[in-house]
Amino acid sequence: MKDRQDEEMRNTEHKIKEIIPGSIAEELELEAGDTLVSVNGQEIEDVFDYHYYMNDELVTVLVRKPDGEEWELEIEKEYEEDLGIVFESSLMDEYRSCRNKCIFCFIDQMPKGMRETLYFKDDDSRLSFLQGNYVTLTNMSDHDIDRIIRYHLGPINISFHTMNPQLRCRMLNNRFAGDIFPKVERLAAAGIEMNGQIVLCKGVNDGEELEYSLEQLTQYLPALRSVSVVPVGLTKFREGLYPLEPFDQEDAKGVIDCIERWQKKIYDRYRLHFVHASDEWYLLAGRSLPEAERYDGYLQLENGVGMLRLLHEETMEALAERAEDAGQGSDGGRVREISLATGMLAAPYLRLLYEEIRKEYPQVRLHIYEIENRFFGERITVSGLLTGQDLIAQLEGRALGEELLLPVNMLRSREEVFLDDITVKELESALQIKVRIVESSGYDFVEAVTGVPLPRKKEEFDE
Repeated sequence: MKDRQDEEMRNTEHKIKEIIPGSIAEELELEAGDTLVSVNGQEIEDVFDYHYYMNDELVTVLVRKPDGEEWELEIEKEYEEDLGIVFESSLMDEYRSCRNKCIFCFIDQMPKGMRETLYFKDDDSRLSFLQGNYVTLTNMSDHDIDRIIRYHLGPINISFHTMNPQLRCRMLNNRFAGDIFPKVERLAAAGIEMNGQIVLCKGVNDGEELEYSLEQLTQYLPALRSVSVVPVGLTKFREGLYPLEPFDQEDAKGVIDCIERWQKKIYDRYRLHFVHASDEWYLLAGRSLPEAERYDGYLQLENGVGMLRLLHEETMEALAERAEDAGQGSDGGRVREISLATGMLAAPYLRLLYEEIRKEYPQVRLHIYEIENRFFGERITVSGLLTGQDLIAQLEGRALGEELLLPVNMLRSREEVFLDDITVKELESALQIKVRIVESSGYDFVEAVTGVPLPRKKEEFDE
């Protein structure tokens, strides 16, 4: 069977959306509406081809004007200097959608009537490199693997879920889902950095299956740098879907025991902990979080692995630096009364951090409110899936103080809008309170709670 790229016609022409003022493209009199046809005589499949061929001091660009006239431009520039072209699609290609029907898919568990973009299932390896998305590799061809190796793209984040090929086919409802392992072996052999993910489903890929998967995943070391194990998220909208059950406290203890046993075994050999349980497991089990060193540099923060430990470390560091630089207290002892809304899972931990802050800032009064997820169902306990309507319903009439703090992960892609399309301004209007969106670092948390700007390390400004 031929690869998809051999069967389908590629989009090799890319329309220009915008020209950056003062750029080389503006000097060449290129305009929005023009079309890029080729670079150095090569068809451009997507943004990676474009940057690859543009990384030279002399390039030849073929552009087609709206009236059909073609301009061939020879351009001398600095190595890696950009032309200043913004294309209609940042990927310079259509986004690839998921071909699977996973038994745990969160999008399948969403109610009808939400905005269309929330229902798009992406499974694009290029977004894995650009944005950190996890991909199943089921819609990747040999051509795609060739390009990843050629351009040495990485890290690639892969949703393994299981190393049992037959079980993977069943979990993804795709008869080809068990065929990805030769692709992973090619990536590992080429030295492409990877991270892995296992969404754990009770009675499906846990227990002995998890043990087997972790054992098999070690064969990809050191190219595979980390593997996270996260519990499946179950909403109340699962009618007609695969019957999955939530994990309880005893289940969580068993998962942690398994992972920590493998951590020790792998660390003794590779000096790397490799496999990590997401924070949810420790909170559900009622166990202390691992020390910072066991997270191997926090490779999977976006998957909820080590976020609370890093927040704790940064909070304590920020408080220590503040005490050294300016002493205790903030503004003459004025009482600062504010509020914070978060998910059910993290609220107890944030209360512990607040108690640490109060030792240095006793004048701060922080009300921490646990918001139950009535929109998706009470089984969803993370703050990143809370909606504006749940915030309004559960915060109305409560003591909010002068400011309401919300974690940035409640907002989608840094937009000023919640998952249910309620905006931050609408929330402020409904609650008659100023809302402050708090970034994820401990420094930002301390600043938001105390209202006092804190000194930053030099490297933070250099990033």
